[in-house]
Amino acid sequence: MIAVLCVTAGCETTSDWLKDFTNEQDEAIILGAPGAGSYLSDMYNLAVSDRATQAEIFAKAEAAATLTPGTMTNLRFALVLATPGHPGTNAVKAQSMLRELLSQPDLMTPGEIALATIHLQEVEQRLMLDAETERLRAANTRAATTEEAAVEAAMARGLADLEAENRRLRQSLTDAESKLDALSAIERSLREQSSNGETP
Repeated sequence: MIAVLCVTAGCETTSDWLKDFTNEQDEAIILGAPGAGSYLSDMYNLAVSDRATQAEIFAKAEAAATLTPGTMTNLRFALVLATPGHPGTNAVKAQSMLRELLSQPDLMTPGEIALATIHLQEVEQRLMLDAETERLRAANTRAATTEEAAVEAAMARGLADLEAENRRLRQSLTDAESKLDALSAIERSLREQSSNGETP
C-alpha cells in the first residue's frame, strides 16, 4: 500500500514537473529552433560512428556555421567541437563558442541553454584537467632531468676521484721503481767493490 502511494506521489510530482517544463518551453518558443534531440543526435553519432562518418558530421557542422552563422548552427558546431573522441574535437574553440552563445540567452531556447551550459562546464573541466596533467608531466620531466643531472654529477665526481687515485698510484709506482733502481745500483757497486778486493 505504501509503495503504491509513493509511486502515485512520484508520478504526480513528475507530471507536475513535466507540465512546468512544457509551459516554460511554450513560453520560450523560437521559430525554426530545433529540439535538443537534434543536437544530441549529432553528438551520439560522433561518439559511436567510424572515422568517415565522424568527419562527415564535423564537415557539415563546420560548413553550416561558416556559411549560415546563427545560434542554431553555431551551437551545433560548438557541441561537435566539444564532443571528445573524434579528430575534430577542440575544447578551447568549443569553450569560446559556447561562452559567446550563452552571452545572448534570449536567442536560445531553454533546451539549447541547458545543452550549452552543461557542455561548457564539461569542456572547462576537461581543459583544467589537461592543464593539470601538463603541469604534472612538466614537473615529472624536470624531476627526471634533475635526477639525471645529479647522477651524472655523481658519476663525474667518482670518475675524477678514480683518475686522481690512478695518478697517485702511478706516482707511487714510479717512486718505488726509482728506489728499486737505486738499490740495484748500490748492490752492483758493492759487488764490484767486493770482486776488486775493496772494502765496501
